[in-house]
Amino acid sequence: MIFLAQIDAVSDAERMLIRMLRKVGRPAKGTYLAENASKSDTASVRETREMLMKAALPHVPNTGWTDRTFRSAANDSGIELVRARAACSRGALDLAWEFHAAGDDRMVEEAGKADFSALRFRDRISEMVFLRLESMEGDKEVVRRCMSLYALPQYALEGARALWTTSDRIWTHLGDPSADLNWYTKRASLSVVIGSATLHWLGDASDGNFETRSFIDRRIDEVMKIEKAKASLRNNPAFRPFAEGIERFARSIRAPRNRRGANSGSANGEAG
Repeated sequence: MIFLAQIDAVSDAERMLIRMLRKVGRPAKGTYLAENASKSDTASVRETREMLMKAALPHVPNTGWTDRTFRSAANDSGIELVRARAACSRGALDLAWEFHAAGDDRMVEEAGKADFSALRFRDRISEMVFLRLESMEGDKEVVRRCMSLYALPQYALEGARALWTTSDRIWTHLGDPSADLNWYTKRASLSVVIGSATLHWLGDASDGNFETRSFIDRRIDEVMKIEKAKASLRNNPAFRPFAEGIERFARSIRAPRNRRGANSGSANGEAG
């Protein structure tokens, strides 16, 4: 009975996680991009946000992602404050998100130039996480300010959404074919790895961030051990009835329609 209670608890936790993370990847409610349908307007807004973000970076280490930084960015970029607030209705929070998205774009760009064909799948994941951190190498203090911002209770979900988005970009680039519960659990697990690796990287003084690379490899190995343990339980005759129930539940959960098959790479190959 205790074991059954634990299974129910896991299922409840998974359902809660899925309900929360289904919101991830959507434009935040109330933002200009979420409320305007015009493609030309959206393009203009994105250009404005990018200009503001770049202008904000020199100020962030001193004043953080604050309204003071936002005003300074508008002034330095020559953008009227009214126009700046129209493009970024959440102020500096939108600029922090723009900074994070730019890092994701650089990661995917660099991964596209790399040859991962000789790497095990777990090593491809590790390499992309490291590329993501390298994309911010010159902006460690800005990243530190991002971590401080997302540590605030009111922005915790935004921080989780940022990690999830990076995780999704990695899995999508590598060609993840998942269309059920695994679509969510893969991204949730990798989000934890990315978050902990970022904290480790911020304090890493080793040459070439060697310690961070080793840290990432260890964390991914730990995740793979969990996956192997799950596979072992599924093959255990005593656990099989429970495993079949969990698998039926997993198949009933579907990935977002617009994300299924949205792969730029290939997930074929060794997954361990």
